[in-house]
Amino acid sequence: MTGVKELAYVVYEASSLSDWERFGVDLLGMQLADKNADALALRTDEKAYRWLVRRGPADDLVASGYEVADDAALDEIVGRLASAGVEVTEGGTALAASRKVDRIVVTTDPMGNRVELVTGFADAGSPFHSDVLLGEFVTGAGGAGHQVLLSKGVARETYLEFYEGLLGFRISDVIVEELAPGVVADLIFLRCNPRHHSVAFGDMPHPKKTHHFMIEVTDIRDVGRAYDRCMDAGQPFEMTLGMHPNDHMFSFYVRTPSGFSVEYGWGGLLVDDDTWQVKTLDRLHSWGHRSPEVVAGLLSQASGKDVH
Repeated sequence: MTGVKELAYVVYEASSLSDWERFGVDLLGMQLADKNADALALRTDEKAYRWLVRRGPADDLVASGYEVADDAALDEIVGRLASAGVEVTEGGTALAASRKVDRIVVTTDPMGNRVELVTGFADAGSPFHSDVLLGEFVTGAGGAGHQVLLSKGVARETYLEFYEGLLGFRISDVIVEELAPGVVADLIFLRCNPRHHSVAFGDMPHPKKTHHFMIEVTDIRDVGRAYDRCMDAGQPFEMTLGMHPNDHMFSFYVRTPSGFSVEYGWGGLLVDDDTWQVKTLDRLHSWGHRSPEVVAGLLSQASGKDVH
């Protein structure tokens, strides 16, 4: 079935663009592509941008842009959406120009998230450059990275019908872990290219539409260097260094100026569709990924012990 080929870009609304510029460029190693009084665009590769951050009070995800191979493929997807009774509209030339794509259609997923389906996502006019990275960001056929969104009580079969049945995503795996008595994290991971997942959905308490966006680097040293930059800058962390059991990502989680998180990782698994088998795992983390509060408690406990 013809489907989307990658997560091309994300659009966020943020109350402080200056904090976001510092966070994205100075701490994460992105390149500032463009900015004005109302928005800034951030690059991680040869594309014109990957993140578009516009001024506003929401401090949350505004839109997800998924690229499709060509007009014929986009028409096929639009036809499936329409046949399923999902509203879909042509975005028009002005929106296409602002997103730097040839064509754009707009729809909404069952959680109310705006989904933009595009063709011809433009390259930038100059090579990507970061002042702080030793390597590069991992994009290419895998797209911009991955994001984890909140299911907000919508039944899994409902949003899978949209993402798997209509947009052409494939299930990679599921993780169900009891975090505390009566508190269960239940996530499903979906791919549209060899990257283990481009989007995942979690049934867990969270105030935002998005839990995190993952960016991956080619050099493991850049994970450590970004970790130190964020720590030295006093940027709040969500989780320390650790690794996931499903996509094997070595990473840490740091909070954006808008309150949701960025996972900054290395070594993500690539999926071979011919051999991959869907599994259900019982833990979110192989090791690490501890909250700062847990680490602080352990360090406090350790410092209070007598050392002989």
